[in-house]
Formats: sequence, structure tokens, C-alpha cells
Amino acid sequence: MSNDEMILEELKEIRKLLTPSPPDPEPKNMMEEFTVFLKKYRVIGFAVAFILAIYLGALIQSFVYDIIMPVIGLFVPSADSWANIYIPLTEGAETGIMIGLFAGNLLTFIIMAFIMFLLIKLTTRIGLE
Repeated sequence: MSNDEMILEELKEIRKLLTPSPPDPEPKNMMEEFTVFLKKYRVIGFAVAFILAIYLGALIQSFVYDIIMPVIGLFVPSADSWANIYIPLTEGAETGIMIGLFAGNLLTFIIMAFIMFLLIKLTTRIGLE
């Protein structure tokens, strides 16, 4: 095969690759259109991931509020509950800046963010998008 023929074959391959494929046929009825929509936008996978994320968040929140924060409450004197820990704004005030609730929510966020980081790292490592 001569050099010119090789170049011609390569150009044919490039043209073949650059030629757009014909568009998908239009759906004939509503059910086909709905099926195409589900496949194109991966709706089912998104819905499953969303539901799992809700329950994962509830599990982590329960871990923080029911296991970690009661242990922290043992080390805070004069607080009947970790959620009632506050910094009074004035002397003798019954309320103030509620740091107990904030600490629980912050801890929940940090744990959730770390778990999401691990999940993304794992899925990237095994080649999932």
C-alpha cells in the first residue's frame, strides 16, 4: 500500500468518525417518550441515590445526637442535656447563644461531608461516574 493510499484511508476514517450519526427516531407514544426520558436523564438512578442519601443523613444524625452528644454532655457540668448548653448573653440569663444544638449540627455536617468525600473517592477509584 503506497503512502497516498494510506493517507486516503486515514482521511476516510476521519470523515467517517466526524459524520454525525442519524438522530434517534421520535417516540411513537407517551410511554415510549417517558421511557426515553428515564433513560436519557437517568432518573431512576438519581431517585435511588436521593432516597439513600436521605436515610444516610438520618443515620448520621442519629449517630451524632444519640451516641456522640450524650457523651459530650457527661463532661459539661450543670447541663441536663447537651442541647441546652448555651453561653448566656447577660448575667443570670436563662437563655443565650445555644452552642449545644449548633455543635450537634456542625458535627453532623462534618461527618456527612467526610462520608460523601469517601464515597466520591471510592466511586472515582472504581471508575463509576
